[in-house]
Amino acid sequence: MATMSIGKAWEEAVAFVAREATLLFPVALLFVALPGLILQEMTPPELAAWSLSPTASTMPAVPLSYWLGLIVAVLLVWFGSLTLFALALRPGISVGEALRLGLNRLPVLIGTALVVIGALMAAAMVLVTVMILLSLVSKPLAAGGGVLLGFGLVGLALFASIRLMLLNPVVIDGSAGVMPSLRQSWSLTRGHFWRLLAFILITLIVSAIASTAAQAIFGLIGGLIGGAEAARLIGGVAGAAISTAIQVYMLVMIARLYRQALAD
Repeated sequence: MATMSIGKAWEEAVAFVAREATLLFPVALLFVALPGLILQEMTPPELAAWSLSPTASTMPAVPLSYWLGLIVAVLLVWFGSLTLFALALRPGISVGEALRLGLNRLPVLIGTALVVIGALMAAAMVLVTVMILLSLVSKPLAAGGGVLLGFGLVGLALFASIRLMLLNPVVIDGSAGVMPSLRQSWSLTRGHFWRLLAFILITLIVSAIASTAAQAIFGLIGGLIGGAEAARLIGGVAGAAISTAIQVYMLVMIARLYRQALAD
């Protein structure tokens, strides 16, 4: 089993980002932060309110333009992440070359996402079938089983996301298709689940705290300058910028972890 050191990956990521910041951050801001900000502005207020306390019976009607915008935003973020991984994994590559490589490999990443989503949907259908069968036996049993099965599905999705954490670098660094890329990324993380889970949880917590603090501070300044709308806009931009900066470090760290896994 390959040795995987989070500390070594962090040291290498800090050095790399410091050296290549002028390449990494413009790509991240254009293809990661900007799509998210645009989608945030497109989100209907009633949908934003519902997302804070979602219930299946009260989800508001959402215009088709929002769903199309969501798909475009996701594709742009995926494209941007592939480009960033290309820059991180291939020293000396130009931004133009990284963009072309990311575009060429994007269909493979889309294919892997569809396979994973399909597998999770199949698992969800199995769980729903089990719940229906339980409801025929006992409604209280079905209710309790439904909660447990729901947690099981969430746990399965979390497990799959961690085991496939190296999927993007696998896709951008190779020429394999959908299924070989999935198998390789799954294989590279074997035995490293808990270490990678801790890494991603710590990163998400730090990102949430830092972006929330930036949003609050700059939102307050914006509010003093231009009122509530300026506070929302300036706070959102500041939060997105901080979150994107952390994402750059995280992606470079994942690239370094991928290299460590390959080194065995």
